[in-house]
Amino acid sequence: METAPSQKMQCMEVWGGSQLTSQGMEFGGLDAWVYSKPFGDAERGGDVYYASSCATGRITRMLLADVSGHGKGVAATATGLRALMRRFVNRLDQGEFVGLLNREFSELSQDGSFATAVVTTFFAPSNRLTVCNAGHPRPLRYRAGQREWSFLSHERKAGPAARGPQNIPLGMIAISEYEQFDVELEEGDCLLTYTDALIESNDADGEMLGEPGLLQLIRALDVPETGVDPRQITESLLAAISARDAANLTDDDVTVLIVRANGRQPRYSLGEKLGAMARFAGAAFRSLKPGAERAPFPDSSLPNMGGALIPALARRWRAPRD
Repeated sequence: METAPSQKMQCMEVWGGSQLTSQGMEFGGLDAWVYSKPFGDAERGGDVYYASSCATGRITRMLLADVSGHGKGVAATATGLRALMRRFVNRLDQGEFVGLLNREFSELSQDGSFATAVVTTFFAPSNRLTVCNAGHPRPLRYRAGQREWSFLSHERKAGPAARGPQNIPLGMIAISEYEQFDVELEEGDCLLTYTDALIESNDADGEMLGEPGLLQLIRALDVPETGVDPRQITESLLAAISARDAANLTDDDVTVLIVRANGRQPRYSLGEKLGAMARFAGAAFRSLKPGAERAPFPDSSLPNMGGALIPALARRWRAPRD
């Protein structure tokens, strides 16, 4: 498929869906690449991806979900997820967003629908990335300083809270909170999320790749001195998997989403800022109608509200820890 040129995400913008795509994006502090191919010749698949940028360009949220099923049912689910992304576009804390994701899938679970998902929120002033994994394959992390790929893991602390169900797929059970943790991204660091078609592919000997095989493949790929190129590493990794077995990546939806910290703070022209204000005002006005989506107001945290006026306050932010 042809790849689209990278696009700059505008403030108050939500982009994504479940259709075929190969798209680069630029955010405040991040570069990203999304590749998604539905199974067979389907117009839309069961992999749903979304990205959003807040009204000031400082908060970037990314969602990758693998939804059970295909077709119109998943398309309707994708529409609901877009509405949630719009509602929380200006929220720094992603906890309530993830909780509502689970509730939405719990309501759909009567039809057997559930999803695994990774939700991340990046705050450009502090270079902090908050991660929540709901039963999804573990993301891969690249540390530019060590020039090495590894799986992003997080150990749960011991205690009463650790004994309850945690990080299971969305819609399986009604739990109010999902575990989340934060990592700091240095310039050049990457986080690669993907759906299970990659680890369920076979190696040349017919054995499933699994996490060890996937890690071995990506570590064998060349990373130039200039660092990881999101598009190039995605294409190279998929090509390496396909080369192991002709049937690989052909019998399921395939999605890869990679972000790279670029070290740049958000910069927008006066016209872009005015456009963001107009979109926010329009959303707030539409929310007044009965049954309409709730307005995308920001949370009242000091880093988010105060940091919009005094950048030093934003840099002090730390994501919630378990």
